[in-house]
Amino acid sequence: MQVAAVGVQRTSVLNPNPLPVAQGFDVRRFEDMAQQLVADQRVPGMAMAIVQGGRIVSMRGYGITDTKAAEPIDSHTVFRLASLSKSFAGTMTGLLVNDGVIRWDSRVNDYLPDFHLQNEYATQRLTVADVLSHRVGLVHNTYDRDLEGNLDYRALTQKLAYAPTACLPGDCYGYQNVAFSLIGDVVFAATGTFYQQEVERRILKPLGMNDASLGLEGIEASPRWAKPHVRGRGGWVSLTPKPTYYRVAPAAGVNASISDMAQWILAHGGHRPDVLPAPLLATLHAPLVATPGEMRGSWRRQRLSSASYAIGWRVYDYAGHQVVFHAGAVQGYRGMMAMLPERDLGVVILWNSESSLPSGLLPTILDSAVGLPAQRWLDVAPFDEGLYAKSQEATDEAGADASTATAAPK
Repeated sequence: MQVAAVGVQRTSVLNPNPLPVAQGFDVRRFEDMAQQLVADQRVPGMAMAIVQGGRIVSMRGYGITDTKAAEPIDSHTVFRLASLSKSFAGTMTGLLVNDGVIRWDSRVNDYLPDFHLQNEYATQRLTVADVLSHRVGLVHNTYDRDLEGNLDYRALTQKLAYAPTACLPGDCYGYQNVAFSLIGDVVFAATGTFYQQEVERRILKPLGMNDASLGLEGIEASPRWAKPHVRGRGGWVSLTPKPTYYRVAPAAGVNASISDMAQWILAHGGHRPDVLPAPLLATLHAPLVATPGEMRGSWRRQRLSSASYAIGWRVYDYAGHQVVFHAGAVQGYRGMMAMLPERDLGVVILWNSESSLPSGLLPTILDSAVGLPAQRWLDVAPFDEGLYAKSQEATDEAGADASTATAAPK
């Protein structure tokens, strides 16, 4: 399947002459792997999009939204994005930088005079770019447990004045959710508009992300959305989503379908310069701080030679190839997205369970794209032509969805 998304420029402004994907890159094989994952409910459901050369080459859902109801997932089924939301926060801020409303080196305290870190020098030193690249100077995941204990976001930002520090702002990496979400307060102070409204106006509507929303109310109002699942004694058990991490919207507040995320990854691949111009994308994807801890575990340990954080995105050296990446996980939802700029390739995978199993699809696709020797990153059978044929009808339906997608406002 090859579908030209409406409003998308075929040539990337980031890489007008990309390398082709390696010989043997077979989208049907990846679709077959995804189908196998849901065939026996190893995971309840998932959705995947692959874009290449400004075109959607695969976009479809697999499995079901809820083990209680067995409604099939399609390309417009909405998932929680969890920390994939951080890329939206960085992009939203970048658009305001382009407008001259905010600077990357603007001091947070200039917009939030009541905000304080443990000492005044650190408070005065903290910049907008520091917040968006996790260089606040705090230890990893400061006050996440308090957030999960239902402490109010405003109270948590006030507690940052007493939080233990690891370094001065800008000097080291410490992944954050509460402190990262200060950017929402900065956006409001700079524009007079709530963060959610700015994201909807500047990103979701222009890109035609018509299923996307922010907040618990947003996902629950969606015509079709995937319920989160955790393991129970009898298999997968669906849950009611908790509002906890929706309270930190810049860090984890966005909901979207795989159709929406295909548009998002195309835009970040340089195919929507009318919304996200090339200089902005180059800034957002530029490494700012090393994150060596990312090089542990599963495929990262074998494939990465360096890892960094940029503005709302991670940047990896993946066996000599730059990959721009982010993952997310929250209460029965997980997701991953990655771009391989040299091949003008993008991949998004979303699923509605706490299983890590689908994550093996990503390195499988990346390895194939650059021609690396095949590794068994995913525990599935070899490509099954018969299983693919059985699922072809769903693939065709996804193609119809993609071909009618629009970049016009909802």
